[in-house]
Amino acid sequence: MKKIMLLAIVIGVVGLGCASVQVKAPKDPIKVDIAMRVDVYQHVEKDIDSIENIVSGNSPAAAVQNKPVSMLDCLMADAYAEDIQTKIEQLALKRRDRYSALTQAEAKGIIGENKAGLVEIRGSGDSSAGQLVQAENADRQGIYNLVAEKNGTSVSDVQKLYAKRLQSDAPQGTPIETGSGWTTK
Repeated sequence: MKKIMLLAIVIGVVGLGCASVQVKAPKDPIKVDIAMRVDVYQHVEKDIDSIENIVSGNSPAAAVQNKPVSMLDCLMADAYAEDIQTKIEQLALKRRDRYSALTQAEAKGIIGENKAGLVEIRGSGDSSAGQLVQAENADRQGIYNLVAEKNGTSVSDVQKLYAKRLQSDAPQGTPIETGSGWTTK
């Protein structure tokens, strides 16, 4: 009797264990709403602000040029590669050296700010204006490339953001390129 009872229990358990379960896909697709926005450009704009503060002389980081050199720096200077931030600061310091000449030429309408964040000769400029434009554009393009590399974005996106900042900071009388052509600030 015990054996029959035990056999019945085993058959019952095995029988229940073999029950079939049907899995059906829902009629409506599953919707996931993630309310999160990643603003990649906030880092680029922060970099632009710090660079332009160096260029205009409004930043304590502009004192990088006068940083004391230690004995270790002299011995190990070639052993370590410069990082991106150091290269950006060096280019910003070079731009700072020509900042007053550039803003004077912009205020006179000789040099204008285009929509790519570069400067162009717009008025009657001499060879010194051409050299100023060439040097400024080379340093700006170097900064754009480094900021794009640092933030993992495209150079053209950096140029667009930078152009807005440079055009807003330009002095009155500066030729400004907009989507519809050139105008004077």
